[in-house]
Amino acid sequence: MATKMSSPDNWFEGFFHGVTLDLWRKAIPPKQTIAEADFLAKALQTKPNARLLDVPCGNGRVALELAKRGYRVTGVDISTEFIDEARASASDNRHATAGNTDLATHVEFVLGDMRSIEGDSLYDGAFCVGNSFGFMKYSDTGKFLTGVARALKPGARFIVETAMAAESLLPDFEEQTSHEVGDISLTVKERYSAEESCVDSEYIFERNGTSETRKAKHWIYTVAEIKRMLERAGFEVLEIFGSLTFEPYKLGSNDLIVIARRV
Repeated sequence: MATKMSSPDNWFEGFFHGVTLDLWRKAIPPKQTIAEADFLAKALQTKPNARLLDVPCGNGRVALELAKRGYRVTGVDISTEFIDEARASASDNRHATAGNTDLATHVEFVLGDMRSIEGDSLYDGAFCVGNSFGFMKYSDTGKFLTGVARALKPGARFIVETAMAAESLLPDFEEQTSHEVGDISLTVKERYSAEESCVDSEYIFERNGTSETRKAKHWIYTVAEIKRMLERAGFEVLEIFGSLTFEPYKLGSNDLIVIARRV
């Protein structure tokens, strides 16, 4: 019998703090955030003053970029450290929106759980970027998608982006990789369980002579299953792409971007 996965299902509740967030800040260059915001602005097909939902929002990098362009954005994340950072960035007087108003009037950040999205028909669009789709077990992912659908206005678009779809991850799956990000050395040891369609990961962070280990778990879905999950939650899938430049998705594409619409 296959060995069961060792990481707890709720791993994400205690993973995102300290060194993991330091690495995340260093790993994503500003041009990546701008490219993501450019894509979302085109794909969501909303007016610049539209109300958007970013979940999970991390430190608010994409939400803040969209707010600068005039969108009104609500970001939700479970990491206290990231939400505090996002709020501080929004309050920085150096930032203003395209209409020369204070950034803080266009964005709010809420400490919350993806499984408990609040509100009914509040938002003109929503997005989930940064590989966070698949953090939770199947039933909890269903709660997340249903919550987003409920929070969106009828006809509003929802965009899911992930590099962890089965057709992207599995063709070149590696059980161990190493990375250097600024002053942080990261070793990632991973095991794929075909029985659970899940990747169990061990992250080993080394910085300034100290080492810290954390475990994570990522459920892996095929593109077709992601589409079915969205449809069951109340969405119609419109298009799928393999990059932020709207390239068609194919086996081995590094990224999957699904554009759906609330029915």
